Amino acid sequence: MGRGYDRPMSSARQVEDVRAARPYFLTTSPLKAGLRRLVSILALLTTDVVGLVIGLYAALALRAYTLDPHPVIWGLLWDQEVKWLAFLILLLVLVFWRAGLYAPRELREGVGRVLPSVILVAALALAFAIGTGQHFTTFGLYIVGAVFVATLIAIFRASYELVTGLMLHAVGVRRRALLVGAPEAREHLRRSLGTSRGGIAYEFAGEVEPGPAVEDALSRSQLDEILVADAGIDETRLLELVDAAHRRNVRVRIAPRTTELLIERGEYVPGQGVPLFELRPPIFAGTEWATKRAFDIAVSSAVVLLGLPVWALIAAAVKLSSRGPVLYADPRIGLGEHEFRMLKFRTMVAGAERRQGELEERNEAGGALFKIRDDPRVTPLGRVLRRLSLDEVPNLINVLRGEMSLVGPRPLPVRDYRRLEPWHRRRYHVLPGVTGLWQVAGRSDLTFDDLVRLDFYYLENWSLWLDITILFKTPLAVLAKRGAY
Repeated sequence: MGRGYDRPMSSARQVEDVRAARPYFLTTSPLKAGLRRLVSILALLTTDVVGLVIGLYAALALRAYTLDPHPVIWGLLWDQEVKWLAFLILLLVLVFWRAGLYAPRELREGVGRVLPSVILVAALALAFAIGTGQHFTTFGLYIVGAVFVATLIAIFRASYELVTGLMLHAVGVRRRALLVGAPEAREHLRRSLGTSRGGIAYEFAGEVEPGPAVEDALSRSQLDEILVADAGIDETRLLELVDAAHRRNVRVRIAPRTTELLIERGEYVPGQGVPLFELRPPIFAGTEWATKRAFDIAVSSAVVLLGLPVWALIAAAVKLSSRGPVLYADPRIGLGEHEFRMLKFRTMVAGAERRQGELEERNEAGGALFKIRDDPRVTPLGRVLRRLSLDEVPNLINVLRGEMSLVGPRPLPVRDYRRLEPWHRRRYHVLPGVTGLWQVAGRSDLTFDDLVRLDFYYLENWSLWLDITILFKTPLAVLAKRGAY
């Protein structure tokens, strides 16, 4: 008899392997998780349907009052439209589902995805109505209705996320996690993760290096997930770690290295003995470029026109507060590593750039960046403008010129650019942005290498919806005072 049969199987091993005990979907944990997901989806469906009904009614009421000012009666407005309501609800739910708006909390798209999804619902409804020969008195109802519905659903969803987040915190819901990796990598990952994800706070059960210590931690602690801080560990050991975790219904998440982010857009080359991937440059071309550029021009033009009174007030304040020009043309490095002049409202005293050298020793940022919290060159008004990011509003002129995009990797000053490492420069394959993942994911609180990795993630995962989401989150990041100085 072989040696493998001489050793009796331990009872502990039998109990630990939950997959061998009974079907996974019949265990308590998945059933509870499924019930929570169902309740969450039903709550979101309810808020969306309520937003649709109220928004549509508001649009109908506005149209009725515009045509004939008189008290609006509910029933009269719904004589025709009530026949469409069930169809619109079904269409809304299907589009929202496809857009990821009913995904689990930590993966769910934010309010930035609501407006384009509602616009798509309106467009599909209009196309169906035209195709079925419906009679129209005005097409404006679809536009006004889409705006009202999107606004209400966005407000309702934001309120839902806030309230449920507070409830989770109040009842003590935590995400118990184990950090695995080399000590320095674990410390770096802990700092980068922050204190919560998806509104659920982290509770770190411990930190270990890859190896038997992971199995011991899994046996001793009730864990929700394992966070691997070093993706370069031995492949066999990583597979063992994953298998051990999955036997206990524990998720495994790996923080990617830069090279793994770069292979996101890898293209499989068939016909070889081993899989080969061609690393394509992360550029926007064809329809992607046309879509992004059209969006940039439309939004920038609207913001410039609507914001002219505010621009005038800021310009007057800058001029009266200190000597020097209103606008400052800051030399930056943009697309193709070419220099351009990025326009900003002046926030420093005249000639501030000549004092750069003497302040280098006070630099508080790591990597290639230069940041000082109490920069003596910044004027009192400049501090306010920087705190609210109003000094960057003239960047929109650069967007209209084609030198920048609304969203993209943030352009660096020439001084910072000269200190970049070669692998950092991949970010210059696209137009720099007025805002980006830097601004909404920690801003100056992250290390420079982390910021560059965020640029890589953006380049490899770009979509118009991602741009809209970042634009929506930017004001919140500014108001939250995350790293702005």
